[in-house]
Amino acid sequence: MTELTITVEDNPKLKDIQVVIGNILDYNNNSQIEKDIAYPLAVLIRDATGEIVGGLVGKTHWGWLFISHLWVLDTLRGQGYGRQLMHKAEQTAKERGCDRAYLDTFSFQALGFYKRLGYEIFGILENFPPGHQRYFLQKQI
Repeated sequence: MTELTITVEDNPKLKDIQVVIGNILDYNNNSQIEKDIAYPLAVLIRDATGEIVGGLVGKTHWGWLFISHLWVLDTLRGQGYGRQLMHKAEQTAKERGCDRAYLDTFSFQALGFYKRLGYEIFGILENFPPGHQRYFLQKQI
């Protein structure tokens, strides 16, 4: 093998990131596991003008729903919209053949909300970010 160099790149090119991720996916898909085909999921709340005032973003893969982001406009919080977004995402995931869901949240975000929806903690990162915790939760749907 020719001479190799290791570099740290603060602003890597998108194509370089895609090379690394693509090779990991190729390795995973050629191993003993089922090919990971992820399907994006977005559940959105729009006002009368079409403006997004809330939404959930995630994906379904390997029989799981992953919720990466959930947001509701401040003035709409506490009115059940977050719960509706979660239920719609879980329902869609079931239709896609999923039977479990996972997500993460910080101690200053929505831990109680997710627990009330039946999510259970399976991992915690202490002091991440400093002074807080990051919680990892899952649920059978």
